[in-house]
Amino acid sequence: MNRRTLLTTSLGASLAIILGQHAGAQDMDQQTKTSFDTVMGFMGAMGSGDMEKMNALMADDMVWHNEGDTTIPWVHGGIQGKEAIFEFLGVFGAGLQTTKWENTDAFASGDTVAVFGVMNGITTHSGKAIGDFSFALRAKVRDGQVVLWHWFEDSFALSKAYHTA
Repeated sequence: MNRRTLLTTSLGASLAIILGQHAGAQDMDQQTKTSFDTVMGFMGAMGSGDMEKMNALMADDMVWHNEGDTTIPWVHGGIQGKEAIFEFLGVFGAGLQTTKWENTDAFASGDTVAVFGVMNGITTHSGKAIGDFSFALRAKVRDGQVVLWHWFEDSFALSKAYHTA
């Protein structure tokens, strides 16, 4: 290995170590921690069916947003308010049996939380499994309550399973 390559490699490795230590050494500020804990608490409550906890973690003006094939009853541009969201969750629960939910990455900054993962489910309309698909969530928190739940998923896979006879 020549000296220039060795120097470049050494500098790159040193920089990576320094940046990695700096990023790992930073603690979450209180707003970031509260946001992260709120979103994870809401997600856990939703997964366990704890509507009381969900209600406590939802802002009155919360917006739930997802896009895709609007012929699927629980896919829409967006809904606002607790009552409308709980009504939506009833439709969602009746239409999709979740068989897999795995968060693979999650991080927060200030009032914003991002969660990424893989899920699967069976649409009750067709009885067909969707197959594993990726999801992403962008959530916002205000005063310890979720104000935005912006859901991104493979809506093509969902639509295909829903409409398969």
